[in-house]
Amino acid sequence: MLPSSPFVVTQMLKKVDWKRARVIVEYGPGIGTFTTEILRKMRPDAHLIALEINGDFVQFLKSSVQDPRLQVIHSSAADVDVQLERLGHPAADYVISGLPFKTLPKELCRLVVRKTEAVLQPQGAFLVYQLSDAALYYLEPVFSNVQQDSHRLSIFLPARLFYCTR
Repeated sequence: MLPSSPFVVTQMLKKVDWKRARVIVEYGPGIGTFTTEILRKMRPDAHLIALEINGDFVQFLKSSVQDPRLQVIHSSAADVDVQLERLGHPAADYVISGLPFKTLPKELCRLVVRKTEAVLQPQGAFLVYQLSDAALYYLEPVFSNVQQDSHRLSIFLPARLFYCTR
């Protein structure tokens, strides 16, 4: 696992309509590379729900990022529907993910993508960044519109950004 570069963060977050975004979910925030930039750009009345399965990252984010708009939850992306309901949010405007679709179990990937599509507002979007195109296998059957953008981060690291809508 590699932390995302500022370039990837900037390119990915260009797709967000910050004036409209009120509920944003982040899968696997890790050490908060995307989290801090999302919070910097978010509306004052927006909410960021970060779902992280690594307890060390959960504790790190809770202690290092002090913003009342952020809720860091020790939970899987597969539970996004349960967590949004628990927090009183009927849907999300955006879901942002760097989950490694290439290495996760196939059934988990399918479940996460299906649940993500189900929790999005009608005009919502699922933004995915990867180092391979493995996510397409899961995204294309569920989302009617999958746009792809590729960037070279270095000679060895290609970044693939996916913007998925209904």
